[in-house]
This record gives sequence, C-alpha cells and structure tokens, in this order.
Amino acid sequence: MSLALPGTGWLPPQHQGLTIRAPAMIVTIYGDIVVPRGGVLWMGTLVEICARLGISETLVRTAVSRLVAAEQLVGERDGRRSYYRLATGARTEFAAAARLLYGPQTGADGFLIHHAPGLSDEVARRAHLGRMGPDLYLRPNHSENAPLPGLAFRAEVMKDGGLLAEYAATLWDLGSFADEYRAMIDLFSPLSTALERGETLAPADAVSARLLLVQTYRAVLLRDPRLPADALPKDWPGLAARRLFARLYRALSPMADAYIAAHFEGRDTHLPAETAETAARLQSLSHELEN
Repeated sequence: MSLALPGTGWLPPQHQGLTIRAPAMIVTIYGDIVVPRGGVLWMGTLVEICARLGISETLVRTAVSRLVAAEQLVGERDGRRSYYRLATGARTEFAAAARLLYGPQTGADGFLIHHAPGLSDEVARRAHLGRMGPDLYLRPNHSENAPLPGLAFRAEVMKDGGLLAEYAATLWDLGSFADEYRAMIDLFSPLSTALERGETLAPADAVSARLLLVQTYRAVLLRDPRLPADALPKDWPGLAARRLFARLYRALSPMADAYIAAHFEGRDTHLPAETAETAARLQSLSHELEN
C-alpha cells in the first residue's frame, strides 16, 4: 500500500510544525546527498527539491548566495547553467558532521577540565563546554574534540558518582536537548511505523522525508555535548532518537536513492544512486541496529 500523505510532501497535517529554513536545508542536501556523490549539483535540481519542501526559488538563490559569501559553497558556470560544490574550507566541518550522523557512535571518555582565560562565549558554546566558574570549564572527552587554548586536566569522579547527572544538569541545558529529541521521535515515529507495516512513499517523497529527518536530527545532535552515560538523566531520549534515525534512514534510502539517480543532475551526469561513501553510511547504521 502506498502512503498518501498530504501537506508538506509527505507530512500529515498534524506534523507540519517543522521550521524549514533554506540555508539549513541546502546544507543538509549537500551533506546528505551531494558531497558523498561527487560534490557538485546543478542549481535547477536544488531549486526543484527545495520547492517540494515549500522553499521558493527566490529563497534558494538568496541562501546559496549567502553560503557562497560565507565560503561554504563555490559556484561554477557551464553556459547558462550554474553548479555549486562544497568549498574546500568547509570540508572539515561537513566531514565532522557526517561522522556524527552516520558513523559509529562512540561515547565520551570521561571529562576534561579546561582553564581558559578570555575564552569567548561563542567558542565555549561550539566546544560544548559547561562553565564551572570564571575561566573554568568542564568538557566531555571525545576523540574528535578540537584543541582549546589554556590548560587541560583529566577529571575523575572520586566519590558520590550518583550526583554526576545532577551536577551535569547545572552546566548544560540537557532538558532542552531532551525535548528536541522527544519532538523528533513524536514527529517521525508514525512514518517509521507505517513503513514497517509495508506501506511505501513515492520516491520523491522519500527524498523529502529523509532530508527532513536528517535536518531535524542534525539540528539537535550537533549541539548535544554527548555526555558520558553516567552523566545523563534517566530515560535519556537521545538513545531512542538515534535508533529511530538509523532505522528510518535505512528504510527510506532505497526509494530516495533511486530518485536521486534519476533526477539529481551533477556537473556532467546524474548523481549515482550509490557510492562507496553512501554504502559505508548505510552499513554503519545497520551495524548499530544489530547491536
């Protein structure tokens, strides 16, 4: 049976509360679809897929211009056609986001304490630091952490470890992250359940659904400090959100990838349905679901 979902392409009316902004969606399109398939996309394809999500051509062109100015995208022309690819300087940021979204999930190896006088609030936010006091910060110890100025010490809980979650809640706004994860679960679980029952989406709607799934999950995941398990509240919804993401992403991909191969135009040809990188992403997500 095919799903006939009205509204925003595939979303039923009760689930149309998503805020879809052109710049964020274009970043999602490049990160999820274009970069692992050669990195170049025709502007006409970008306009078409954004139109299916309710984003006008004017908004798309304005957002692309701003992403070019911000050195996220680079444009090139072939006659009357414009193509855009990821800028060299943006590749590191996109690759880091892709590892978090599609790669193996690794927990934090405890915490670090940073003494960093003069650290700006923006740097502290981007580094997921919890402010302990003047110039003093707590940071989950992830292998991919970018270096920070100042001293760093490894932190260890010596006693009363049961209080760690309570203390962490004073340093990070974990409640807001939990709310966003729960909202994502509420939004996408009905679609996942319908697909598991054997219902299907039109290939074009599968692309839209997958893009919205990635954008929604990415928006909270990249801001989540991803604390060690013993520092999280009980029934932390981030785990359920991750499994839903992996399950639904895999379910949508055969339909979505078929549409991409037929309709998404790169520099000289259509984008491929599959590459080594897209296959590795799906394999990694499958492995998570098996464990």
